[in-house]
This record gives sequence, structure tokens and C-alpha cells, in this order.
Amino acid sequence: MSIAAKGKEVYIRVGHRFSKSIGAYGVLGGRSFDCPVDVAWDSNERLYVLNRPEGNVRITVLDFEEQYYHEFVRPGTQDGQLTWPSCIAVDPDDVLYVSDQHTHRISLFSTEGTFLGKWGTEGSADGELKEPSGLAFDTSGDLYVVDTGNNRVQKFSKDGRLLLKWGSKGSDDGQFDMPWGIALDQENNVYVADWHNDRIQKFTAEGEFLMAVGSSGSGDGQLQRPAGVAIDRGGDIYVADWGNDRVQVFDPKGTYQLKFTGDAMLSKWALEILLADPAFLRERHRATLEPERRLWHPSSVKVDSHDRIFISDTNRHRLQVYEKESVTVDAEWIDIENPLREIQER
Repeated sequence: MSIAAKGKEVYIRVGHRFSKSIGAYGVLGGRSFDCPVDVAWDSNERLYVLNRPEGNVRITVLDFEEQYYHEFVRPGTQDGQLTWPSCIAVDPDDVLYVSDQHTHRISLFSTEGTFLGKWGTEGSADGELKEPSGLAFDTSGDLYVVDTGNNRVQKFSKDGRLLLKWGSKGSDDGQFDMPWGIALDQENNVYVADWHNDRIQKFTAEGEFLMAVGSSGSGDGQLQRPAGVAIDRGGDIYVADWGNDRVQVFDPKGTYQLKFTGDAMLSKWALEILLADPAFLRERHRATLEPERRLWHPSSVKVDSHDRIFISDTNRHRLQVYEKESVTVDAEWIDIENPLREIQER
């Protein structure tokens, strides 16, 4: 169960439901995805889907109803180009930040796709980057960057000025082995997907270790190469368990709660494609489609302000979206520290 207090509000999780699939496979661009690895949204709730197949990098812009707007970015190492992008984040001013492992830098774009600038140089000194991946903004607008190749987290101002760093290679508390995804909760605590250590680590905003979640394996609560992490407003922790083809949910104390293995249906774009080819549609009806519903190497998970959970189902070339169902009660109604008072429904 998820219980988290903000003022006098307490959110109690009562369940999740599958909402929809978004996207369809296509290598030619337009209304399609090709290996989507991350998604972000702006203040108008437009979605920016980061596709990163070799030689076909692009950012697809659409809304929740699958209205397609445009796409931008092309492969390359020049200004405004991307080679091996990992993650995308949007700041409070609707500026897009994209990390690129190949060029070891962060590129900035407007929502219309105009290149605005870049920062970051390759290296291991303070403020330098090596294969950066996860990005997350705090409530002050500063950016946390997962410096994957240097096994650390660095915090920057929006213009790339170093503010803080922590981490080193290893498996002890506070150490990393190829960290990847990152997320912040409402108190600016930092959660990092520690890929090779098969765990999620939680830190204060200043990098002080608080707890670890998960262990190596395929059982409930175990992880195999976690790639992404997200926190909802109730404090639940969502982990893109890449190697186990699922997303797992933990409560704020790090206790396993449930998992999503995939419930995909045809998206709006996919249905339009099928209806345009009756012969292919007939063959599809004869096929065994159950495996297509399932997640296949999800690379990231994000949660929006409506508690909608967006999973980048990378090898299926789509997003799978779930919604959290919760109730809000007065904080005085429940003893948050007493687990015997918790109401658990899965």
C-alpha cells in the first residue's frame, strides 16, 4: 500500500488499472516509434517520445489521445543532433534536455524542436560527463544527471554549472555500478536505478544514502538490470525491471507490492495501420497474440501529476499506460507509522 502525507492529505493506493497503448512501430518516422527509450511531457501535457535506434534517432511529439504534431532531431554529432540518446526531461520553462551517451553531453531544445544549446564535456573531473543517462529536475529547477560511465550522480544548474556530486564504482551503500535511471519524490529525495547492482538506491537531495530496494533475481521484489525508476505523489516506487520484462511497484518503505507484465491492446495508430491492410488484419486474427501484450525490455517508467504510469516498452515500440487508483483522506485519520492501521488492496 502507498501512504504518504503532504500537509494534511494522505494518498492511499487501492489499485491500478491498464489505461491504453500509445504508438506503433515504424522506421520512417511520422506517426510511429522505433525503440522508444524514454518519454517526458510539457506544461500542456504534450508527450515527447525519445527514439534511439542506431541511425534513426528522433523525438516524436504527440498528445495523450495520439494526436501527432511533429518530430525533430536527426542522427549525428553536430549541434542539434543526437547519436545515442538515453533520457529526456522538461524543465519548468518547457525546455527539453536530452542526454547523449555518445557525445557525453546534454542538448537543449524548444518544444518545437529548435536547438537551444548544449553543455558537458567528456571526462571524469568534477562537472565532466562520461556516457550520461538519467535526468531529473528538482523543485528549484536544478538538474540531476546520472553520470553512468563515472558511476556517480552530478547535480547542475540549468546552464551546466556543477552544484553537487556523489558516488563511486562499487556495491556498497552509496556506490554504483553503471547507474541509469533517476527520479525525485516530492521532498526532493533522489532515487537511482543501479543497473549492475540490481537495486534502487534512495538518497537525500544532498546525496546522503537512505535505503536500497531490491536484490538480484527474478522473483517478486527482485531485479535484473533495472533501467528506470519513478515516484508517484503517494510515494510508491515504480521500477522498470528491464531484464525481467516487467515493472515492479514498491511502497515508500521499499516493500514489494505488485508488478505489471503488460496488458497492451492495439493503439489508435496501430489500428489505423491494420485497417488499411485487410489481408494483414486477417492474418493477425489467426495468430497467437498473447505474447504481444507483454512488456519486452522496458527502458523507463514515468508518472505524471494524474498518477498515470507511462512505460517505455522499448522492444515493442510503444508506450503502455496504467493509472493508479487512490483515495485521499485526512492525515489525522490514519497512523502513518503504524503498519497495522494500513489498508492493503492489490
